[in-house]
Amino acid sequence: MKRVPRQAWQWVALGLLSFVLVAGLEWLRLPAALLLGALVAAVLFAVANAGLRVPSRLFLGAQAVVGGMIAQAFPPAIFAEMARDWPVFLGGVVSVLIASTLLGWLLTRRKILPGSTAIWGSSPGAATAMTLMSESYDADSRLVAFMQYLRVVLVAVVATIMARFWITATLDAVPAIVWFPPIPWPSFGMTLVVVTASAVIGRALRIPAGALLAPIAIGTALQDAGLITIILPPWLLALAYLLVGWNIGFRFNRPILVHAAKTLPSILMSILCLITVCGAMAAVLVQIAHVDPLTAYLATSPGGADSVAIIAASSPVDVPFVMAMQTARFVVVVLTGPAIARFMTARSMPAASRTARAS
Repeated sequence: MKRVPRQAWQWVALGLLSFVLVAGLEWLRLPAALLLGALVAAVLFAVANAGLRVPSRLFLGAQAVVGGMIAQAFPPAIFAEMARDWPVFLGGVVSVLIASTLLGWLLTRRKILPGSTAIWGSSPGAATAMTLMSESYDADSRLVAFMQYLRVVLVAVVATIMARFWITATLDAVPAIVWFPPIPWPSFGMTLVVVTASAVIGRALRIPAGALLAPIAIGTALQDAGLITIILPPWLLALAYLLVGWNIGFRFNRPILVHAAKTLPSILMSILCLITVCGAMAAVLVQIAHVDPLTAYLATSPGGADSVAIIAASSPVDVPFVMAMQTARFVVVVLTGPAIARFMTARSMPAASRTARAS
């Protein structure tokens, strides 16, 4: 009888541990449970020197699926909502972006985190996209992931408390996920062709994080033109999130974890400051846009759009307004993130260092 390789058993153990952690996070109703559970499981295996790695082609495929999922979330109705009240959306998006960028700049200036890591980690929203893109711009994607997902969790907790404070409804009304729904195979097949071809194009053109950004751009354009209907079943998204979480988690080691623990107070303070600033902006939005406080808070929350969507869907708020604001910020963050990171990193360096690099 042929002996099963040791690494195969490690993958089985990783899968079981990931399942347990994901189930626990889902029970606690924390956002991005699939990705966070897989990430934590991979960190534990990495610290134990298991030596596991996600094959590069599988990781690129996972990025392409995540890009397709993001494109799927951009229906034409959202853009119509933005166009109708564009000054409100522009002000809300820009103000949150400025606040987060300044906080990231302060963390970089004080050398709490290396290079542009703090800038990428402070980007409001688009946590998965920012983590994936940061690696292409010389940032430490492990610390970026640590900052991004810690903020996602804290923002979701605060948003949930706010929702329960203003209303009596609970999140128990959120429908259960149907993991294996009936699949319209022609649309699903076309979706796979589009996201795969887009990822290949993005890589061939040497676009940073092209396997993620190209499916977002091409998928959104084709969907809004009515040429395709993006279909991504939950089981495929779950697999993509697991692969992304494992890929990030495998890169952690003891020195990185020690550094993250040392910087935790400063990172927590920056996150709480950003949440407070966004709360103040929500108060302004109540007066300007004449929306209720909970709608304004969910619209300006600097967390993940998926967790905000779940809370908004189970609350008596203006859901299109909330998702339009979140989507507008996501688009701006993805498009401007690289340029802002480069600009703010250069400005945070001492003059002598800038001169040395220029020479």
